[in-house]
Amino acid sequence: MTIPTKLRPAPVIDETARLLTEHYVFPEMAEQLAGLLQRRLAEGAYDVDDVEELARLVTADLQSVNGDRHLSLKYHADRVPPKQGAAALASMRRDFDTSLGGAPRLELLDGGVAVLELAPMLFPLEWAAEPLSAALTLASRAQALIVDLRANRGGDPDTVAFVCSYLLDKRTHLNTMHWHGNERAEQSWSLPHVPGARFGGSKPLYVLSSGQTFSAAEELAYDLQQLGRAVVVGERTRGGAHPREGWTVHPHLEATVPVGRAINPISGTNWEGTGVQPDIPCAAADSLDHAHALALARLAG
Repeated sequence: MTIPTKLRPAPVIDETARLLTEHYVFPEMAEQLAGLLQRRLAEGAYDVDDVEELARLVTADLQSVNGDRHLSLKYHADRVPPKQGAAALASMRRDFDTSLGGAPRLELLDGGVAVLELAPMLFPLEWAAEPLSAALTLASRAQALIVDLRANRGGDPDTVAFVCSYLLDKRTHLNTMHWHGNERAEQSWSLPHVPGARFGGSKPLYVLSSGQTFSAAEELAYDLQQLGRAVVVGERTRGGAHPREGWTVHPHLEATVPVGRAINPISGTNWEGTGVQPDIPCAAADSLDHAHALALARLAG
């Protein structure tokens, strides 16, 4: 029998602090957080034997200053591949293969209203373009569309732009990503052409949200809301607007560090910390019925 070696928190903390300093989108905050981790290490706050407990303690400290929910030390029950981002990618691929490529439900409701669920993620576009194009092309024939993001926990900003492209009539500036230290800005636009057929920019469109809707799913809701294209129905979302990268710092631990921040061209800000505020607030469980009723009333009117 192999006896597990004692957990050594110092190398984990040192590497996490280094990654913060080198990559966190807010350099001044990175220095502050790195100092906090080192102080807590010196105080013995991380002297635990359980890897999952260490992840919980460090994550709580990382999020204690500015509440950045993308900033964490993430525990993985299976060993984390050493390559940067590999842990998250492997987990995403398993979800992709069991969710019809991220479009697990497309249904025609009464009155010509379609509901398209995008979950559990907006997967990398090189995987998701085909299934999303098929689902959105089929939905294009509906009189009104409800996009259900209640169980969507985020994903790829390029996939956000891809989905938006089916819901707009022309190429549109959606978002600008400012990377680490404002060294580089990258605009996101909807596509001038899409595979298949567009739902378009004029028919009624509703987006369902919940307290679990996060990250790139929030961007999709926020972009469409700010453009005046969609009515958001449901609950305030979780509030994470910073794209992140992941680095292995222990065989079962991944340091996830935000490397950019989103700025909407209309609002001049984003949903970080505040979440996306629904236009029609209601319990997430009731949001589909509310959106369906709104769509039927608009179509009748």
